[in-house]
Amino acid sequence: MSDAGMASTAAAALVAIAVAAAAYAILYPYLFGDRKQDTRRRGIVDGRREALSTLEQSAATRRKSVADTLKEMEERQKKAERISLRLRLQRAGFNATTRTFWLASAATGLGLAALTTLLLSPSITRSVLVVVVGIIGFVGVPRWFLNKATARRQYKFTSELPNAIDIVVRGMKAGLPLNECLNIVARESEEPLASEFREVIEQQRVGVSLGEALERLAQRMPLPEVKFLTIVVAIQQQAGGNLSEALGNLSQVLRDRFRLQLKVKALSAEAKASAAVLASLPPAVTFMLYLLATDYIAVLFTTRTGNFALLACGIWMLMGVLMMRKMINFKF
Repeated sequence: MSDAGMASTAAAALVAIAVAAAAYAILYPYLFGDRKQDTRRRGIVDGRREALSTLEQSAATRRKSVADTLKEMEERQKKAERISLRLRLQRAGFNATTRTFWLASAATGLGLAALTTLLLSPSITRSVLVVVVGIIGFVGVPRWFLNKATARRQYKFTSELPNAIDIVVRGMKAGLPLNECLNIVARESEEPLASEFREVIEQQRVGVSLGEALERLAQRMPLPEVKFLTIVVAIQQQAGGNLSEALGNLSQVLRDRFRLQLKVKALSAEAKASAAVLASLPPAVTFMLYLLATDYIAVLFTTRTGNFALLACGIWMLMGVLMMRKMINFKF
C-alpha cells in the first residue's frame, strides 16, 4: 500500500474516532441514565430550595408576629404607665384601702413629729426639724416600707416562678390542658405565687382570655420574668408551636437569670456593706455626741452658722450616698 493510501486510511480512522467520541458524549446520558440522575438531583435541589423558602417565609411570619406582639404590649404598658396607689398596695400584697394607707401615713408623721418635739429643746431649729420629720414620716417612711414589701414579695415570686413553669411543662407533657396545669400551680405553690395565679384562674372563669389575664399579672408583678411568660404564651396562641418546649426553655432562662442575680448580689455585698457603714457613720457619731456631750454639739442646732454647717454637710452626705448607690446598683 502506498503512502497516500495509508494517509487517507489514517485520516478516515481519525474522523471515525472523532465521530464516535462525539456520538458517545451526546448519547451517554441517555444510554447510562446520568441524565435521569441529573434530572432527579435537580428536582431534589429545587425541592429543598422550595422547602427552605417555605421555612424562611414561616420564620419571617413568626418574627413579624413576635414583633407585633411586643409592640402591642409596649403600647399597653405606656398607656398604663401611671401607677395608682391601689396598684402599689396590690404589688406589696396588702389588702388595705388607700384611705387606710393615708391614715397610717398621717399617724406615722404625727408620731415622729411628736417624738422629735419631746427629744429636742425648744428653739427655731426644733420647729424646723419637727416639720421636716413630720413630712418624712407622712410621705417617705410609708412609701419606703411599701417599696421594701414590694421588693421582698417580688423576690419570692421570682424565686418560685421557674418551679411553677416546670410544673406546667410536666403537666402538659403528661396530657393535661394548660388551664388545669395553672390550677395545680395555684393550689400547690407557695405565696405569693399561689395567690397571683389564683387571680389569673378567677379572671379566666369570668371570661377574660389567658393572654389578657397574664398581662394583668404583669401589671401586678412588673418583672421581666413575668413579661417573658406573657410573651411566650401570647406568641404560642397567635403563631402556634410546642408550648411545653418553649416554657421549658423559658424555665431554664429564668433559672440562669436568678443564678446571675445571686452572683451579682454576692459580689456586691462588700461594696454595699462599706457604703452602709460610710453613710451611717456621721449621723451615728452626731447622735452619740448629742447624748454624751450635748453642750459641745448644741452649737450646730442653736446658732445660724451651725445650721448652715448642718445643711451643707447634709447636702454633701446626700451627694456621696447617691454616688455610692450609683456605683453599686448593677443592671443585668
